Amino acid sequence: MAVIIAVGVNTDGTREVLGMAVGPSEAEPFWTTFLRSLTRRGLRGVRLVISDAHEGLKAAVAKVLKATWQRCRVHFMRNALAHAPKGQRQTVAALIRTTFAQETETEARRQWRVVADQLRERLPKLAKLMDEAEADVLAFMTFPKAHRQQIHSTNPLERLNAEIKRRTDVVGIFPNEAAITRLIGALLLEQNDEWQLQRRYMQLEGLQQLADNQPARLSAVIS
Repeated sequence: MAVIIAVGVNTDGTREVLGMAVGPSEAEPFWTTFLRSLTRRGLRGVRLVISDAHEGLKAAVAKVLKATWQRCRVHFMRNALAHAPKGQRQTVAALIRTTFAQETETEARRQWRVVADQLRERLPKLAKLMDEAEADVLAFMTFPKAHRQQIHSTNPLERLNAEIKRRTDVVGIFPNEAAITRLIGALLLEQNDEWQLQRRYMQLEGLQQLADNQPARLSAVIS
């Protein structure tokens, strides 16, 4: 069974658990149903969805939320370095990271193409991957600079996912979906309460730039 979780940042700059669902697979219909359930509960104003390169989720985001999609930068780097010889991976990673150090989207895209062209002769598969992934990996560059560290990857969820995995591994086999929902739901409620007591995750100034005077929540959703 697959358990999917959505976490967002509201207009106050605070993280929230938006919802979870349990299903037999992570195919597009499952993601579509899940995202529609969130919109029925009042989710509005989503500007960016960050995830790994899951085609089902990407298609559901375009269909339901009509938001920009950010491919997790960390996952992309792992995929990219798999196309480089082991002895060259550190150098290749450093080259690609020069793109993320740029100040603007225009500069980042220019540097991305420079790096791809530098690698094209030696590592054609990697260069092709960069050509295809440019818009998705650099989507976060169109957002306020103050937020880029938080929105370029799904890393903020890793601690939560690790805790869920640890707790479910202890149980091993669940008798039914309700049992899964009870355990993981309790963990998510705990985490949500903890986030409400912490300082803002994102600066308000940048969020106001994105709000367009909407009373809606969420500048970002991470799944």
